[in-house]
Amino acid sequence: MKLRILIADDHEVVRRGLCALLQAREGWEICAEAKDGREAVEKASQLKPDVVILDVGMPNLNGLAATRQLTQLDPHCKVIVLTITDSDQVIREALDAGARGFVLKSDAARDLVSAVEALQRNRMFFTPRVNDMVLAGFLDKGHSGSSSEPPRLPKLTSREREVIQLLAEGKSSKEVACVLNLSTKTAETHRSNIMRKLGFHSIRDLVVYAVKNNIIQVQMPTQLHNPTEGSAA
Repeated sequence: MKLRILIADDHEVVRRGLCALLQAREGWEICAEAKDGREAVEKASQLKPDVVILDVGMPNLNGLAATRQLTQLDPHCKVIVLTITDSDQVIREALDAGARGFVLKSDAARDLVSAVEALQRNRMFFTPRVNDMVLAGFLDKGHSGSSSEPPRLPKLTSREREVIQLLAEGKSSKEVACVLNLSTKTAETHRSNIMRKLGFHSIRDLVVYAVKNNIIQVQMPTQLHNPTEGSAA
């Protein structure tokens, strides 16, 4: 089966360029395009694409609000946000909204294919700055920038770590139950216990925890090769 992708950007030239970039990949197809966030939500709800790519700065409904609506409708919806800036606020809002990938528009030609590949393998895709912020704790709930040590969190069982990984990868409680051969009620109980034990209130908190503790893998852009290095004299 082909990987089905929806692309939303209010600039037609940008959309066309992204479509051409991704359609060139064997096994991928663009199932829909949208010119704003509201149209993207409507089409994604109807077509159920595998990956949704949303520009942050769109009219009618911006990309962050659209991401939030899509992940509320479908918790395991895989969204990549495109943005012109990697400011702290945009990063926090993107993760809060449930985005699985974060790509700068200036780097889209280089990084977007890698980002889609990462989501296809149930990984997240961060720019180096986003990854550094997560690992440094700047996205933690209640972070104040102080140098004091973070509170020690309770130890998790092997089963709880399995549940965290699946939830952080975007799976619903029903899907977690299916993968782990549990009842949906048991999976939901595990989820509630984990959130309470760790003091978390959102999936973003869980994702950050999973990244920092190497429970899920994050892919980042590879360094561009310098053609002058290692070339024959």
